[in-house]
Formats: sequence, C-alpha cells, structure tokens
Amino acid sequence: MLLLSGNGSLLEASSSARTLLGNLPAGEPDALGDVAPWLARAHRDMVVAGSRPDTDVRGAVGDRSVRARASARTDGSVVWWLLDDTEQRLAEQALRVERERTAFLAEASSKLLASLNVERCMDVTAQEAVRRLADAAVVIGPRSGHRMRFVSCVRDGRPVAGTTGAGPDTLPGLAEALQGFPPVPSRWIDPTSAPDWLVPEGFGPVGSLVVTPLPGHGVPAGALVLLRHGDREVFDEAEEVFARLFAARAGAAVSAARLYAEQASITETLMRELLPPTLKQHGGIEFAGGYRPAGERDRVGGDFYDVHPDAGPDGETLAVLGDVCGKGLEAAVLTGKIRNTLHALLPLAGDHQRLLRLLNQALLTSPHSRFATLVLASARRLGDTVVLRVSSAGHPVPLVIRSDGRVEQARTRGTLIGVLPEVTTTTDTVTLDRGESLVLFSDGIVEARGGPLGNALFGEDRLRAALSACVGMPAEAIVEHVQMLTSQWVGGRRHDDMAVVVVSVPHGARLSMVGGTGRGRYTA
Repeated sequence: MLLLSGNGSLLEASSSARTLLGNLPAGEPDALGDVAPWLARAHRDMVVAGSRPDTDVRGAVGDRSVRARASARTDGSVVWWLLDDTEQRLAEQALRVERERTAFLAEASSKLLASLNVERCMDVTAQEAVRRLADAAVVIGPRSGHRMRFVSCVRDGRPVAGTTGAGPDTLPGLAEALQGFPPVPSRWIDPTSAPDWLVPEGFGPVGSLVVTPLPGHGVPAGALVLLRHGDREVFDEAEEVFARLFAARAGAAVSAARLYAEQASITETLMRELLPPTLKQHGGIEFAGGYRPAGERDRVGGDFYDVHPDAGPDGETLAVLGDVCGKGLEAAVLTGKIRNTLHALLPLAGDHQRLLRLLNQALLTSPHSRFATLVLASARRLGDTVVLRVSSAGHPVPLVIRSDGRVEQARTRGTLIGVLPEVTTTTDTVTLDRGESLVLFSDGIVEARGGPLGNALFGEDRLRAALSACVGMPAEAIVEHVQMLTSQWVGGRRHDDMAVVVVSVPHGARLSMVGGTGRGRYTA
C-alpha cells in the first residue's frame, strides 16, 4: 500500500510496497517518477481529474508486473493498492502461446492430412514451418541412391524442390536425423557450417538453425531443418521442443503419403494382371470383349476373359470366358489364379475335357471355397469360314448370330469347376461363315434386373433379340451394343459382374479410318 499526497510525495508505504519499489524518498514531490513513472503519471491524472475512485492501472517495476488500484481520500491524498501479478501474467502469456501453438498444430495437421501425395506433403511442411517456426525451412527426404531430394521455402515465398549429391554429413546432426535419432541441440551446431545447397538463394547469413527428424511409421520419413537470419534470436529450448512436435505430425503425414504411393504402385501393378485384356484380330478372326464390374468403384471382379493365339492344334486361338462365385477383390484374386492356371495348361488346349479336368483338380486343392463356371472356344480359320470347338463347364451356353438374323444356341453343357471330383462337358463344333459371330457371355448379362418396374430380368430372349439386330456388325460393335442395352436396363441399380466376348468372321475388307492402321468398318 502507498499513500501519496496530491503532489505525489510519499506519505506512507507498507513494508511490501517498499520491498517492491525500494526506498522511496519521503516528502519529495513525484517520488515515483524514477521507479514507476507509469504510476506517477496515473496519480497526476487522477488528482487533476478530481475524485475518481477505484481506478486500475498496470505497469512494470523492474522485471515485475504490477497492477495498481487507487482510492481517493477526502483530504486530497490517494491510497494506491499494489498487486504483484507477474506470475499470473507469465502464466497467461504461456497459456496464450500454448493455445496459439495448439491451434497452429491443428491447422497444420489438417493441411498435411488433406493430401496423400508425398511431394505435396513436403511442400506443405516447408510452408507451415516458415509460417510459425522460422525464416526458412528445408524438408529433406530419405537418401535415395547417391542423391537427396529436398524442398526449401522462405517466409512469404513458395516451395522450391531440389536434389543434391552431397552427403548428410555435410551438416552436423543431419545424418542422425535421417536415421531417426534424437535431434542434436541447436546450440551445438555452428550456423556458419550450413552447406550452400541447404541455404535458400538470397537468404543471407544464417544466425541459428535446428535439425530435427521427421518420424515416420516404423522408418524415418526424412528431416526438417529450420533456419533464422543472423539478426534474429537463436532458437530456445521451448522452440526446439515445439519444432519436434510439428515435425512429428509432418513426419506422420509424409510417411503415410509415401506408404500410400507404394501401395498404389503395387496395386496398379497387380491390377494390370487382373484387368481383362484388350482383344484384337488373330489369324483373320475378330475377337472383342467387354466387362463391367458389379461395384461402381470396382475395377475387377469375378468375371474374366482371355484370348490365347496358337493355343491348340493347327494354330487354333483359344477364347476363354469365366465367372467366379462372388464379387469384388476376393473373387478377382481367385480369377487371377484361374487365369494363370489356364495359361500354364495352354499346351493341352487341344483337349478341352482334359484341360477342364486339370483345372478342376487345381481348384479342389485350393484353400478357396469358391467355384467357377467356364466356357472355352477354340477357333481356326478355314478359307472364308471359321471352325470353333465350344465347351461349357456350368456356364451359360454361347449364342451364334447367323447371317440371316437367326440366333442359335451352341450344343454344349457341363458341370461347375471346383465343386465335384470330376468335371464333365460336351464339346460342340460350330462353323461361322462371313459376317457371323459367336457370343460368349456371363450370367450377369441375362440376370441383370431392371426395366420399367425395376425388377425384371433382362433374360436370354431380350439378348437374342438384341443380337439378331447385329448381323454383319464387327465384333467390337456387337460388344458395345450388348453393353449399352444391359446398362440401360439396370440403370443405377445393383447388378452382378457382366462380361461378354464376341468371336466374328470379318464380313469383308477393312476400311481403315486413319492411315491404314486404325479402327474401321467392314464392307462386302
């Protein structure tokens, strides 16, 4: 407590006030002018303003923060009640800084997780680091071969990507950070030792720097280097801890993006093996195929087809269309195994019965409990006609489009693959003249539900009617026609996998659309 007269001279002071303010001279006007000028000024303002009780002011006394409240007395003197709130102010400041850092980390994490692209994550890491932590930031990826890839960014600038052949030992602490070891304290690193490749162009002298690892999922995701100009304060311990917290989030995002990229690459490689191939003409015979998986987001499923040239006696071409029980990726995995097994059995393609029997045994010994249906068509050209040997194993019977518009059914039947110890099938011989086609299809075509009421089967009768209008059309056009009609029939409703393969005898000479090599049409 202080009691001051109207001219600011000290009348009385408590012991705690003297401890805070020191030995103030008594009886001298403006006694607080040197020790607490802010309080002396507030006292003068209050005396000039007259009676104004309960006035609060704040100021500093040395390194302490003080809050003062005044109470005017009737004799013109003023009592000042002083409160040392230094600890409270420091706590409030620390809380404010912590809230700002928490908000920054949350915002940065949101931006980092918005992308699963490695390059984008490195760019965002550098940009966010200079927004809150440093004047410049460099994000360094794991060493690949003899080079390191990095992204640098200065405040108010854009990320710049680069590579360097310099080793991590060119910067103290970098080799340890890239291996995921705890960071070296920045006070141990001489900022003048920063190599030229690390310092952004035009940055100027480096005053201080921090090297911290980017922790990943099991393996380090790289390292983060923070730089400050020479005229800035060096990084303190709290800022280094905060940098590590940010690096932990950035490392997790970069690592997740890198893992996603690796998995996407593996998936793409495997998917290429599972996707149906693009069919074309072999030995003067046209082959075309189309596939629509059950799921709108799926690329593969349980239906499959392949065409194998020179897979039988007399240069026969083997067309295969199959349907594995189930949908989605699990069915596609078994589909891949069946396709690989069939490829291994191609030397036996001249004997459909034996080929199907061996395939059946392979499925019976497989850990999968699924079964499959299959239809084989071995085709060879004889002059203007094509002779096919057609065998069905539990699969919908292929249809033949004749030149007069009739649609016939091949005479073949058989049992499922992967169910019974023995598989049996009958093989039919089908002869196609010019302009005629054999259509192989999965049950997803005829069992597609839709139509005006939404629950009617597309059925074989509608398929026959659609095919009868395809006389003389190229194989690819027939496939597209069937796919268009079934897609219109099901609309946006759920459906099974749908596959169709057409084997056609060209009706005449091909008229190419581009330079003699592009797709065209056939004329008599």
